[in-house]
Amino acid sequence: MNAKFQFRAGMRYAKKPEVYEIAHIVEHLAFGANARFPNEQEFEADFTKNGAYHNAWTSDFSVCYESECADFEWQRILELQQVAIAQPRFNEAELKSEKGNVRAELTSYLNDYNRLLWPRLQQLVGENVPDIQERLRTISNIELKDIREHYRRTHTAHNLRFIISGNLRHRKREIIKMLNAWDLKPGKRFEIPEDKLQASPPVLIRRKDATNITFAFTWVIDRKLQPPEVYAMNCLNHILNGTMNSRILGQARKNGLVYSMNSYLSNGWHNASWDFDGEVNLENSHKLFELISSELKKILDGNLHEEDIEAAKSYATGRYQMGAQTVNQISDYYADGYFTNGTLEKYDRMPTFIRRINKETMVALAREFLSSPFKAFVAVSSIEKAIINDLANALDLDASSITLAQEEPKP
Repeated sequence: MNAKFQFRAGMRYAKKPEVYEIAHIVEHLAFGANARFPNEQEFEADFTKNGAYHNAWTSDFSVCYESECADFEWQRILELQQVAIAQPRFNEAELKSEKGNVRAELTSYLNDYNRLLWPRLQQLVGENVPDIQERLRTISNIELKDIREHYRRTHTAHNLRFIISGNLRHRKREIIKMLNAWDLKPGKRFEIPEDKLQASPPVLIRRKDATNITFAFTWVIDRKLQPPEVYAMNCLNHILNGTMNSRILGQARKNGLVYSMNSYLSNGWHNASWDFDGEVNLENSHKLFELISSELKKILDGNLHEEDIEAAKSYATGRYQMGAQTVNQISDYYADGYFTNGTLEKYDRMPTFIRRINKETMVALAREFLSSPFKAFVAVSSIEKAIINDLANALDLDASSITLAQEEPKP
């Protein structure tokens, strides 16, 4: 059985900016001292004695606790989850330890160029988030009273959502009864903060030891996509960067331009973003960005072949059939929409969404994203800023001026 328990309790819900990292530390303390165990070590030993697994993660908006266990001990593990989440006993000794652990974790991110990129990219499009250095400076401000306040305010029954997957036959009533017995105050469901979107010029994070260019760029639209649109964008991303025969990554690999690059859709509560990232050597950078620009222009022009679309839909169908082999895969499918933007689409509806994917929707969505004024470009490198500006300029696509082309009919 797999269980995920999510609270809207992430960093954006810190009571004040000076303690921004508090949610991260609360998450680290989640499996420490509680009503039944005096410390993390004893809790861990009991929790994992039959092979069960637990973890937790924090984001801007979420703190999520998850576990996975053998079917025979699902009740015991669910009870232990309840003790850890609903009956923690925060103390100074564990707080001191976890502040040190979080500081070490964030410090390691300073050497991870992708970790450096994304907070800066978020800032450029208007999201109210600090960078890693700023987050590090807030750790020393956090005291035990702050931990307890954040926990009491955010870890409430109405602010909780959960997903449990496994053999639920004849168990649902018992599970609901167990969950209703959790010692949580009613509280309220927190709203997702809405940022004012903006556009920004390209940014270079200069690192003299960076021997290549690590980059990311995004276009953001100020609305949430519906499930059929999400599947259409996932299909388009597959056509562009999904495999070694894709339009961007496949051609780039064939021509020795880049080892890897990706494109993603991020669908949030108030808006959606189309994100790209990768690493490229300086000598190949202009050719790579010319390729990216050329292929995106073809999409805007309606240059999408039906056989490519059908191949991507066939791939998605295969991934669908492979995607429910474990309880964790099933749980992850639901978590992506349910926790992030409140959508709950049954897994068996996926084939219907895949069948309905069409060229018109993909092209329309690409045009909507690429005509958005809310865009940003960030790179980490030792090169000159002028080169970064040139690469960003290659992506200055005027979607509004392009007339859709009709695909030539097959003979």
